[in-house]
Parts: sequence; structure tokens; C-alpha cells
Amino acid sequence: MKHLRLSQLALLVAAIGVAAVPELTGVAANTAYAQEAMRAEVGKPVQQAAELFKAKKYREALSKLQETDRIGNKTMNETFTIERMRLSVASAAGDNDAVIRSAEIIVAANKLPGKDQLQLIQVLGNSYFKANNYAKAVKMYERYFSEGGTDSASRQYMIQAKSLSGDSAGAMKATRAEIMDAEKAGRAPSQAALETYAFGIQKTDKAAYMSTLEKLVMYYGKKEYWVNLLNSVEHKPEFSSRLTMDLYRLKFAIGQITKTSDFMEMAQMSIQDGYPAEALKIIDQGYKIGALGTGAEAARHTRLKDLATKRLAANKAQQASAEADALKAPDGTALLNLGFAYVTAGEYDKGIDLMEQGIRKDSLKHPDDGTLHLGMAYLMAGKKAAGIKAMKSIQGKDGTGDLARFWVIQANQK
Repeated sequence: MKHLRLSQLALLVAAIGVAAVPELTGVAANTAYAQEAMRAEVGKPVQQAAELFKAKKYREALSKLQETDRIGNKTMNETFTIERMRLSVASAAGDNDAVIRSAEIIVAANKLPGKDQLQLIQVLGNSYFKANNYAKAVKMYERYFSEGGTDSASRQYMIQAKSLSGDSAGAMKATRAEIMDAEKAGRAPSQAALETYAFGIQKTDKAAYMSTLEKLVMYYGKKEYWVNLLNSVEHKPEFSSRLTMDLYRLKFAIGQITKTSDFMEMAQMSIQDGYPAEALKIIDQGYKIGALGTGAEAARHTRLKDLATKRLAANKAQQASAEADALKAPDGTALLNLGFAYVTAGEYDKGIDLMEQGIRKDSLKHPDDGTLHLGMAYLMAGKKAAGIKAMKSIQGKDGTGDLARFWVIQANQK
């Protein structure tokens, strides 16, 4: 009986294995186990299929390989070689069912070197997913990762397959693990993983949802992420209403104040708090983008600007006496407020010095508020390191800690 050496056939398999589909490179082409003889009745249709493949006659090549299915008593190596070739041909032909069939046989044989075996496990998982067989896809992806696979796209497919197979809890667990693994390795978690996790836990775990939104803002900084994050923190039950203006300040810094009503309310609050210079900056920005100075309320906008201008002039006339009174006060609240007024007017060094003195006096009703404002003052003055250090020292649960973390993110992005 005439025999064909598998090493001879491997040359043909190698030629088609690389050209067929990039993800199968090295799998069909591997010749490490092509050492045994192949019977002529098996080798002939395999060679003919290879020639048809080279001529890009994929369907004819698959039909030719089907002839070998009628041959009995094939050796393991004969079957292995046939399925390697069928895998390449089926991939080129877009026959997913045939890819699955051949990949299952090759994976089960466990004759490929580790790297190629792992690659084919990944291919099989992808093929199951394409066939909507999500349960099998999950098992194959899990095997891929348990044996050392690292492809992030496959992890996303695994998570989707878990979800589509009805295992929502498993999908969330896998997504969370992906996020944690990325951060542990010093990498930014994928945007898709963070978005998937945020969506999945939005209604069941508010704290985890907020934390994930914060990561989206920190790593990707998109406008809509900022909007969702700041809206969410504002609606936390423990968020103190006294921080409304500070939330406005952060929104203003990242460009979220765009409505006429927001400009008006923010400017009015700033004037009431004793910061007319800040109010004028807010009003000027409103005029700049066309939110103020137009429409039926234009006269009202002008009156507000005039009020801020008059208050600023009055404050400047009283600065010396106000500073003397603040220095004599038993606590540091007046120094903090006066110092912040100087900072918002652009007198950074003088203002920061007064604020630092106010904090050193202690006896503040809300010490975290004072540190938050001092951190803002440092950042406004361009003293980023000092600003971040101040913000990171704030641990308040009433919204101050949240705002401080968000200011750090904004400062780093800026």
C-alpha cells in the first residue's frame, strides 16, 4: 500500500493555514505532529482539497474533504490532519458550522503546542458565540482564560455570552473582575467594561454605580460621564444642601453651566455669600456664550451685573476693617471667607494666606468645607500639587469628600 508522509501534506497545510484566516495562523499550519504515514485513500482527497483551496474554490474543497468522512478506521493523525485542513478551508468559506466541527475535534485531540491550542480554544469560543450557542461559548472562553489567555476582546465576548445566556450575575462578576485586574496591573479598565458594569448595577447598587461613574470620568473624561456623575452625587441622600454652590463651582470649572437659569442662580448665590468678584466672572461667562444679555430677561441680567459691580466696590472699600475684624474673631470662619473673596478676585497669595490662618485658628463649624475652599484656592492660583494634597485630605461623607475627589480628577485632566 502506498503511503504519503504527513510531512509532505504539511507543506500544503502550511500554505493554506496562513493564508486562510489570520486568527488561525499557526494552528492549521503546525507540523509538530506530522510524523506518521497517511494512507493513499486518505491522502489523495486531502491533496485534492488543498489544490482546490489554493484555487479559492472553498466549497469544492470542503466537498472533497467530506469524501474522507466515509473512510473507516482512520488513525488519529489522519483525522487530525483532515480537520486542520477543513478548519482552514471552512474559515475561508465562512462556514461557521464546519469551523466548529473541526475545531472541536482538534481541541479534543490536544495535539497542538500550547500556544496554538490556546488560540484554537479562542477561535472555538468565537465560533460558538457567532452561532448563538452562548452556553458553550462561555465554557470555551472560561477555559481560554484559565489556561492563560489574555485577549481583552474575548473577555468582552465572554461577558456578553454570560449575559445572553441568562447569567446576568455571572456577567457582572466577570466584568468586575476585569476592572479590578486592569487596575491591579496599573492599566485603565476598558471603557466598554466600565460602561457595562455601570449599566448593570445602576438600579441595584448605588454606591458601586457612583464608583464606576467616577472611574469612567477619571479614565475617559467624557462630558456625559461628568454630567451623570455630578447629577448622581447631587441626589445622594447624604449630600448637604450647603454644598450647592460648591457643586456649581465644579460644574462651572468643567463647562457644565450653560443654561441662563443656572448662570443667574449661581451668580446670585455668589453675591449673597460675599463673593461679588466671582459673581462677575460667572456673569461675564454667561454673556460670552449668549446665555445672558439676550431675550426678555436681558434687563434683569444687566441689573444683576450692576449689583455685583456695586458689591465688589463696597467690599474693596471695607477690606481693611473686614480683615482686622476677621483676625480678631475667635474662630477662623471670617478669615476663610475673606481670603476666598480675595482669591476669587485674583489676589491669590493674599487670599490663600488669610485662608491658611483661618484654618489654623480651628473651631470651624465645617472644617472640611474650609479645606475644600482652600484646595480650590490653590488650584485657581495654579498651585496644583498643594490643591490636590488639600483635596485628598478631605474624607467627609456629606458630599465634601465626593467633591474633593472630583476636583482632583478635574485638576489632573486639566
